[in-house]
Amino acid sequence: MKASFFTKLLSVSAAVIAIVLVSQLFIHSSEPTVRTENQTKDISYAISSLDIPTSVNFAGEKVPVERYDVKESFDRELLVNTYWQSQTILFIKRANRYFPIIEPILKEQGIPDDFKYLSLIESSFMPRAKSPAGAVGLWQFMRATAREYGLEVNKEVDERYHIEKSTKAACKYLKKMHDHYGSWTLAAAAYNAGRSGINRQLDRQKTKSYYDLLLGEETGRYVYRILAIKEILNNAEQYGFHVKSADLYPTIKTTEIEVKTGVKNFADFAIQYGTTYKELKNLNPWLREAYLTNSGKKSYSIKLPKDSESLINKPKEAVKDTSAVK
Repeated sequence: MKASFFTKLLSVSAAVIAIVLVSQLFIHSSEPTVRTENQTKDISYAISSLDIPTSVNFAGEKVPVERYDVKESFDRELLVNTYWQSQTILFIKRANRYFPIIEPILKEQGIPDDFKYLSLIESSFMPRAKSPAGAVGLWQFMRATAREYGLEVNKEVDERYHIEKSTKAACKYLKKMHDHYGSWTLAAAAYNAGRSGINRQLDRQKTKSYYDLLLGEETGRYVYRILAIKEILNNAEQYGFHVKSADLYPTIKTTEIEVKTGVKNFADFAIQYGTTYKELKNLNPWLREAYLTNSGKKSYSIKLPKDSESLINKPKEAVKDTSAVK
């Protein structure tokens, strides 16, 4: 009986508590807030369409942005690269490091300055960049093309990763394409699709202009992407990119040592000159192994940190020589 009484008492208590809780929900509930039109406009973040420049050129050649198809293709790349903020900020930061290396070589070789943007979109200025097809380095050379234009490519040395040498090789290629087409724009397109690919489309479509060609997705967007990156990097704040000078990646001060022998172990070599294996390889990504046999006794200039300069000309007894391959 007592158990039955207490069971009933607990049931009644539970019911009373439930009723109280439900009533509290109704008392304290309210209608959902409806955002007014004015409140909606107060949102601080907004996505905007972009004003398309009315005067655009690539390497001094006029871009016909008055045409709807050209304007819309350019607009697409401006939008993609403006609103892919993280990637474009990295472009701005890295350009501060690599443009000063590339620009004087382009000028010396007679190649328009705008081609530095081609290198940027090819590799994102990542010195060890490698495409699924096997193109590598800042200029994304394939093995056969690199050798054709004078770069050494083997297991130990791959000059496609050598910034200065690969830039000069790219200049040779671009000059040849310009001599063939009489157009820097088509030379840029051929850098992406190859001379035979562009020739085939020019013949098929009976035109002499890149802007009149119907091309595949990659090459069809290629020149417009170069144009968009050029426009954004030259007017960064206008497109919403505010990068402080202190945040730009600085140029790396280096010195060089000439090596005419082999190097048995680059870790020892690095320590010998007051640096690390990692730093040595970052400065010389074209050195592909942990050693260099150099059986041909070629002369290689290897970059070292500027602070290593004082160690280069020290006597052998002051700097332990671990570099020679027996």
